[in-house]
Amino acid sequence: MPELSVVVYGRNVQGHLAESLAALADAAPAVEVVVAAVGDSARQAAERHPYVTLVALPDGTADGTARAAGADRATGRWLQFVHSKDSVPALAARAVAERVAAFRETAASQEAVASKEAVASQEMAAPPESTAPQESAPPQETAAPQEVDVLLTDHVRSTWRHSRMPSPDGGFLAEPGRREVSLGDCPDLLKVTPLLGTHVVRADFWRSRQRAGLATDDELFTAYALLLTAGRIAALDQAALEDRQLRAQSLPPVTADDHFALLDTYERLLRLAAEHDAGPGPRAVLYAAMVTASLRTVARAPLPDDTAREFFARAARAAVEFRPPGYRRPGGLEGMRRRLLEENAYTKYRVFQAANQRRRTVRSAVRGSRRTVGRKVRDLQYHQDLKRPIDPNLAVFSAYWDRGVACNPAAVAAKLAELAPHIHQVWIVAADNVPLLPPGTDHVVPGTRRYWRVLATAKYLVNNANFPNAVVKRPDAVHLQTHHGTPLKRMGLDQLDYPAAAKGLNFHDLLARVDRWDYSVSSNSHSTQMWQRAYQSRYVELDHGYPRNDVYYTATAADVRAVRERLGIAPGKRALLYAPTHRDYEATWTPRLDLATLADRLGEDTVLLVRGHYFYGGAASPLPSLRRSGRIVDVSTYDPVEDLALAADALITDYSSIMFDYANLDRPIVIYADDWETYAKTRGVYFDLPSQAPGPVARTQEELTRILTCDAWRDGAAAKARAAFRRRFCEFDDGRAAERVVRRVFLGEPEDSLPPVTPLDGRTPAPTPQEATR
Repeated sequence: MPELSVVVYGRNVQGHLAESLAALADAAPAVEVVVAAVGDSARQAAERHPYVTLVALPDGTADGTARAAGADRATGRWLQFVHSKDSVPALAARAVAERVAAFRETAASQEAVASKEAVASQEMAAPPESTAPQESAPPQETAAPQEVDVLLTDHVRSTWRHSRMPSPDGGFLAEPGRREVSLGDCPDLLKVTPLLGTHVVRADFWRSRQRAGLATDDELFTAYALLLTAGRIAALDQAALEDRQLRAQSLPPVTADDHFALLDTYERLLRLAAEHDAGPGPRAVLYAAMVTASLRTVARAPLPDDTAREFFARAARAAVEFRPPGYRRPGGLEGMRRRLLEENAYTKYRVFQAANQRRRTVRSAVRGSRRTVGRKVRDLQYHQDLKRPIDPNLAVFSAYWDRGVACNPAAVAAKLAELAPHIHQVWIVAADNVPLLPPGTDHVVPGTRRYWRVLATAKYLVNNANFPNAVVKRPDAVHLQTHHGTPLKRMGLDQLDYPAAAKGLNFHDLLARVDRWDYSVSSNSHSTQMWQRAYQSRYVELDHGYPRNDVYYTATAADVRAVRERLGIAPGKRALLYAPTHRDYEATWTPRLDLATLADRLGEDTVLLVRGHYFYGGAASPLPSLRRSGRIVDVSTYDPVEDLALAADALITDYSSIMFDYANLDRPIVIYADDWETYAKTRGVYFDLPSQAPGPVARTQEELTRILTCDAWRDGAAAKARAAFRRRFCEFDDGRAAERVVRRVFLGEPEDSLPPVTPLDGRTPAPTPQEATR
């Protein structure tokens, strides 16, 4: 039986579960890890770790139920409950296990001492020896040493912006030192942040509290209730939990009912404290916490005035009913607030609050007048346009920072023209790219008068990047974020630790742009989780597939032949598409391969289609001199890239997201990862590509040449790797993604009425070049 079982529970929130389990890997097998996994995503993450005991639970399972299921499977003498969004460092888990093991040793030692004392006491009380028979005296009962029920630990806090910030709990945890105390002896332990993950619980004690109904979905109640009903408590002044505080805008909005429920929780706790005779100290701490939470709600929560007045009255009754005997209000402004609450003087409280706000505003204005504050004044005409009615039949599209008609927005636009031709489409296109537009494309140039007007009045705004900061999200407008690739490299908030990649990105502005999204399109569960984490806000995930990838299932043999003809690829020749990605640590694009040598080694039957990343569109290309060899075609400016994929017999790439899209064709993929370590360190990545690649991996040009000149690029091992990769990353792409998106967003059809995603085994990719010539 292990000393400690760490029960990780819940759904895979924002993809953090994998990190949480990886952090615990070094603690096993000394520490048992049980994962009560809610939903398929959490189950799949847990299955990748052999040391985990998995309890698979259906979607929608409540946290309390998940905790109970995990505890039922745990065999440890002590339990630590950790939500899947949080983590426990392996060293911390071992420290907790050692500390709780010491409790058992101490209890055994105390029991032995007590037993010896009892025997000695009986011997001293025995009468002198005599020949007359004596009745034996009943043995004296000795009080068993009281066991520790709860070990309180410290924690660190992480947000989207800051990592592992120390908690404010250190002083409270240091107060008992190494002593085992009762809550009455040390009521300040109730001031420790009420996180269930920092309350390590003796398993038998936990199960008894479950039977008593104290282990509920309400983590705040459960954390406090454990301390209120514990016999003995110990403290460990060491962080044993990383509490990831999710961005509020990525969570369901807090409702008025939630605020009333919080008040209910405190009232239940104060009744529980009275029932268990917790003493005046713990009751005073809990009472103060309830009053503080009540006043914070009234001051900060955006409640309608009648609801705020009702909440204030309810809090006032609780403040009077549960006020401990002898309780004294603090002095100053805080004491005034509490007095007004106890008197249920809501109007006076609001006047008092407004006066304080004016005083703070004056102080802020004085400070602001001492600084030169430059404010960008938005275009007056734009603000006038924002007062115009929304046009329900107007949709604005943009792709790749206004490059033109491309990517997922283009695929959505094409399907929209088919299914809802009454919706007029306008594309935002930079002036330099206007000549490249398809004939008849209605467009606006950024910064023009019409540009701001369509942005102000369009019902639908579609982009695969983001609209400028100045764009205002109107309540009745719909913003659709399509993205432009599956993330291998870290994105959004996950770039915080990678300054070379972030390049001065203002993360507050980024989140303000993300908060405008209503929908976010995803092509696989990996992307869904990473978007939730990298772009934390309250948008709706559309697990419908990438519209731009529909063509990989709808293109015909004639389409494949036509593309190859346009590119000048003769029938029977092998075409290899080489599409490397951008390096944040490089200013210009230089091919990492000696392309002339590679083309020569591959022979005259192979054509290299070479596509530089669009970030380097303005840089001088070294390829013109190589084109004259006849076996290299520079396709860096060719659009759409989907045509290039259809034309290619195989893909050579490094870390570009094109690999995820190309995998839909079920054609060979070769990874050229000569600088993987540097790229992963400077850019940050979500998984180890070399070990989970869609095909063979080359680290040098010689290795790459060998792979491409034998059957390794398309043999059985390559096919097996590609199949695993497709199962993971081609999850929702089946040729009908654009239709699902249009029906859901533009036509308002419910999710359950949309065309279901065809299972991978039931899909037929576009013909290969070889098949297209038959």
